[in-house]
Amino acid sequence: MFVSDEQQSLRGAWLALTGLSAVFLVEMLDNSVLTVALPTIGRDLAASTAGLQWVTGAYSVVFGGLMLVFGAAADRFGRRRLMTVGLVLLGLASLATAAVTTAPELVAVRATMGAAAAMTAPGAGALAFRLFDDEGLRVRAITLISTVGLVGLAIGPTLGGLVLAVAPWQVLLLVNVPVAVLAIVAVRRGIAADDPADLHRVPLDLPGAALGTATVVLALVAPTLFVESGARSPWPWVAATAAVLAAVGFVVRQRAARHPLLDLGLVARPLVSGGLAYKAAAGLATAGLGYLVTLQLQFAWGWPPAAAALGMLPQVAVLLATGPLVNPLVQRVGIHRAAGLGAGAIVVGLALYTALGTATYVGVALALALVAAGLRVAGVVAMVNVLQGLPANRTTIGAALSDTATEITSGTGVALAGTVIAALFTGTITATAWSPAQSAEFHGAALLAGTLLTVLAAAMTGWAMLRTRRVVSPEPVGAAA
Repeated sequence: MFVSDEQQSLRGAWLALTGLSAVFLVEMLDNSVLTVALPTIGRDLAASTAGLQWVTGAYSVVFGGLMLVFGAAADRFGRRRLMTVGLVLLGLASLATAAVTTAPELVAVRATMGAAAAMTAPGAGALAFRLFDDEGLRVRAITLISTVGLVGLAIGPTLGGLVLAVAPWQVLLLVNVPVAVLAIVAVRRGIAADDPADLHRVPLDLPGAALGTATVVLALVAPTLFVESGARSPWPWVAATAAVLAAVGFVVRQRAARHPLLDLGLVARPLVSGGLAYKAAAGLATAGLGYLVTLQLQFAWGWPPAAAALGMLPQVAVLLATGPLVNPLVQRVGIHRAAGLGAGAIVVGLALYTALGTATYVGVALALALVAAGLRVAGVVAMVNVLQGLPANRTTIGAALSDTATEITSGTGVALAGTVIAALFTGTITATAWSPAQSAEFHGAALLAGTLLTVLAAAMTGWAMLRTRRVVSPEPVGAAA
């Protein structure tokens, strides 16, 4: 399902890319814009702390849990069709926000929005990839839509604060309605309907879908429980054990099923497995480092929230500024070497934080900038690698796999850092004044957590490099603007 030859440029596909960018914008903006409104929502709906956590958590868990299922469904029933259904569901759920009067009702709305996002998000990457048959244009298209999403992620808290100053919090979710309408119109007019011959026609593996969803949901819930309840509570371990058992059951089912939800032989292909490892390393590092730095700036160093937000600016600035540099780097060194360089920058950034970041802000700023630059490169080219390594009728589930890998390892990164701090820090971490002993405990915990994150990210990166080192990259080609 490529655009015509005369549209083989970003300008020629502007309408399609506008729609896909709007889809990715909603995905990135949805939780970030709502975070700043949680205290207001809590007061308005008389919500408990746990209830507020599920306002954002329900979206993330349902989104992550259903991506594989809807990715497989899209490859069977039509990528544009499922994306349209998801956008309609998103608009209706957002409209329902106006009628919400209790916290459980809002959690139900957020879970529905998570399901809608699972229908649309994998398709955004897959359809952007499928618009072109040129590697350079594919990289530029995915870079473009990811840049729009990152802008949403960056401005979300600020935008949310400005809206709350003049309007009720419900407006933050109602804004999804016009964005969804824009996306529906642009996608329907800019992207041709799926060719029936280009769809994956085997039946959907429902038992495999149930096991896969359970695996991802439990894998996302377990890290949250580790951070909230600590390693001494049995519940995180129960959730983690259940996730492992569900994963084993999923693998057994996929090997035995006549028509598996996910062909494990395809996942084992060098481009696919290597790309997923790069995405996993990026998710682990970005979330783990962000969690550590946030605690350090506000609690260990006593910065107010506004100053701490400014302290994260190196990450935001680099994420936004390096977008135009991704394709030139790929053209110069090749897509596989670019992925390795990006992931290598992530590992160096983590190592720099471990060595210097707990002692000086310069180390923090450099670490944030390096990890952001590495994420910008590795995130885009790893996605392209995954999709190029799959048959044409499996691209959406490939995009779903990529997003799922990021979701799970992001939760793992936060859980690892949070569990180490909980084990080594005595007292209440949110206390306004720490004793010298507590400051030393946090310093030691941050060093250990940073070291573990560095080692894990380096292992994933090294494995990905080994998997893709013998894959021949296509010759660099020029890309039309």
